[in-house]
Amino acid sequence: MRAATSRFLRYLRVERNAADLTIKSYGEDLEALNEYLEAVFGRVPTPGELTAQHLRQYLAAMHEAKYAKTSISRRLASLRSFFRFAQREGIADQNPAKPLRNPRPDRRLPHFLSTDEVGRLLEAPSSGEPLGLRDRAILETMYSAGLRVSEVVGINDGDLDWEGGLVRVRGKGRKERLSPIGSHATRAIERWRAVRVLHEREATGLAAPLFTNRFGRRLTTRSVARMLEKLLAVTGLDTRTTPHTLRHSFATHLLDGGADIRSVQELLGHKSLVTTQIYTHLSTAGLREAYEKAHPRAR
Repeated sequence: MRAATSRFLRYLRVERNAADLTIKSYGEDLEALNEYLEAVFGRVPTPGELTAQHLRQYLAAMHEAKYAKTSISRRLASLRSFFRFAQREGIADQNPAKPLRNPRPDRRLPHFLSTDEVGRLLEAPSSGEPLGLRDRAILETMYSAGLRVSEVVGINDGDLDWEGGLVRVRGKGRKERLSPIGSHATRAIERWRAVRVLHEREATGLAAPLFTNRFGRRLTTRSVARMLEKLLAVTGLDTRTTPHTLRHSFATHLLDGGADIRSVQELLGHKSLVTTQIYTHLSTAGLREAYEKAHPRAR
């Protein structure tokens, strides 16, 4: 096994022209496996003798030793590369690392703003100039309907249903959905449209882009991100805030206000409920309040 490891590292250096740090990492990962095998079995088997069961035991040992999931995933990647090489070189008949799956990464709680912070952000754009009216309308629309930034820049005039208070949204995978839009957002949109000027090459009528840049062309997602960065500097809000933060805040505030998770799933356009469940991180105080109101033996 160690002789095969040396051949593999030489192959990375000579034929793949891998960086020294990459070669060092592969070497350390493979040596860690060798040390485990020697400690458990009293010897290091040849690559051809190793089976998926051997590697599953090694994987279980790493989990028991509380290795970080990222470290485990990196070691598995090293083993897959090594055994692919071993197969090509005739050192092993199979790749025992191939059926092994990386551990699922921990899902981080999304960053979101409080209702007061959202209010500060929405009030930040200047109402005395057209671009300020546009920026306010964009932010109000994203927060009101929980839209992705790509969805908000893709809205056309014909997507707005003023009477029904709805907006047609083109989401991921070209899937469309109807999202409710609140009165604050509709008023902000009306003020923006009153001053909007379209470029001569832009579509008009129902196909006209709702949000445009200073030249009258459809706004890009990057332009929205730059606009938000400027407003964060003005308001002093958390710099981790991105356009997607408004979507996170929308979902969090709905759940905190008592909306059921299935409804939030539909509003966000999530295919799976699992994706929506990450937003159930309500405050401890909110959970306690709901518990005391609902449970007959809470007090």
